[in-house]
Amino acid sequence: MTEERAKRSDAIVKGPARAPARAMLRAVGYGDKDFAQPMVAVVNTWSTVTPCNMHLDALAASVREGVQAGGATAVDFNTIVVSDGVTMGSDGMRASLISREVIADSIELAVRGHSLDGAVIVVGCDKTLPAAAMALARMDIPGLIFYGGTIMPGRCKTKGVDRDISIQDVFEAVGAHANGAINDAELSQIERSACPGAGACGGQFTANTMAMALSFLGLAPMGAGDPPAIAKDKTDEAKRCGDLAAKLAHDGSNARQFVTATSLRNAARAVVASGGSTNAVLHFPAIAAEAGVGFSIDQFDKISRETPVIADLKPGGRYLAKDLFEAGGSRLFGKRLVEGGLLEDTPTVTGRSLFQELSTATETSGQDVVRSVDDPVKETGGLLVLYGDAAPDGSVFKTAGLSIDYFEGTARVFDGEEAAFAAVTNGDIKEGDVVVIRYEGPKGGPGMREMLAVTAAVAGQGLAGKVALLTDGRFSGASHGFVIGHISPEAAVGGPIALIENGDVIRIDANTRRIDADIDWDARRAAFTLKPTKMHGGVYDKYAALVSSASKGAVTIQFNDDEGRKS
Repeated sequence: MTEERAKRSDAIVKGPARAPARAMLRAVGYGDKDFAQPMVAVVNTWSTVTPCNMHLDALAASVREGVQAGGATAVDFNTIVVSDGVTMGSDGMRASLISREVIADSIELAVRGHSLDGAVIVVGCDKTLPAAAMALARMDIPGLIFYGGTIMPGRCKTKGVDRDISIQDVFEAVGAHANGAINDAELSQIERSACPGAGACGGQFTANTMAMALSFLGLAPMGAGDPPAIAKDKTDEAKRCGDLAAKLAHDGSNARQFVTATSLRNAARAVVASGGSTNAVLHFPAIAAEAGVGFSIDQFDKISRETPVIADLKPGGRYLAKDLFEAGGSRLFGKRLVEGGLLEDTPTVTGRSLFQELSTATETSGQDVVRSVDDPVKETGGLLVLYGDAAPDGSVFKTAGLSIDYFEGTARVFDGEEAAFAAVTNGDIKEGDVVVIRYEGPKGGPGMREMLAVTAAVAGQGLAGKVALLTDGRFSGASHGFVIGHISPEAAVGGPIALIENGDVIRIDANTRRIDADIDWDARRAAFTLKPTKMHGGVYDKYAALVSSASKGAVTIQFNDDEGRKS
């Protein structure tokens, strides 16, 4: 007789001493068969605060069916989501990045606290995706991530043309309205048309960027995240993910088998080649640290300089995520990268290798969303890491959809997003200005707010690419233009960005990877007094006390660069 393999969940359901625990679980509806099987957490980020997550309760029901069909027992938990789109431009945006840590921590506590054998994490809005990967890598248990899918485009007549629109268009319409380019009625029509129902923001913004990246990382089943939220086959993908999670729990295939230096490079390549969000540069070091794998932000720069953009996706391109799905999806995109020799084969949670998954790609005749490596949308990738006098520990420059690589202008300095947004909407920012927004970093914000309200207002006034924006905060995946974020060290710890003054001439050179200014830095430093820490109370202050630099992923765990997480 074959000896039964021990399960993590035996700690709560096996033996006479666990009778009280079983009694509690029987009250919920579990029985002897459930206790004998692997017990798999179905962790849901469902909420009615955002369309990104509003449908995940229904999808989770299908995930549970898949778990049970796979011979495992589903155990439900919920965790939070903070909507980037809803909080954008407000004080509430401080909570967004902080929520990444809280989500990861809550998943860990629920799963480890109940000694569960695996997890399938159902995600939607931006920070839920990296948080799920961080939690799986941290716990190193069997599990996978299921993405609820993109929203469908809205439809609206703007400037006399009936076209698809997304939330990006609403933010940019705010700038156009402030500039007098559209009236109240036109702004209202765009607002009411942009988000027709369930699903995450529609371009290659942060959610869709990270969903694609996690499938190339191997933690999300290839293709499962591609169908839009309302697609008929989304339910089938949910069941498939539940069944796969059960299989992983039976096999004991833990998350760190998939999160490796090689798979991280593949995932970063996918981000770059799709013109994806700068937030990936923040999330990858965090995921790597949880897995004990070294991953420097410089890898994004190296990969970007040798990888073309082959997907014509918004915000820099023409198409939305639903168009990529209809063209052939992530598989077609990945197949093109394989054909160009830009990926390495790695295992994935489906049990098939990455190359095996991509080999099944089908292409829709006549599609022009995905190009080849030999005929790209842009010759080099969409993300660069810049250093220099103003950013000695690094910064992130998003170049997708941008044809210029050098900018020189006069600094307009703002201590916080609100002051910068007011200046833009009042028409005070002119072509050639370098808008510096500081004290918005991980500690100084705290929480490293995204600046989509500012960048969209700039774009709405026709100034995208004609002004530069620098910040120690973040830019949304929907931002475009000459924008550089994550400047490190941040102002709150006395980084050079704190020493810049109005009127300083700033030079940004993507080719030399530098941001410099004609400043006597030593004299400025000698005259500088560090601002006292602004206390916000509660979890904000806890986060500010623990968080690392953006150049290290803005994590709250302890790790080192060479060996990953400390023991």
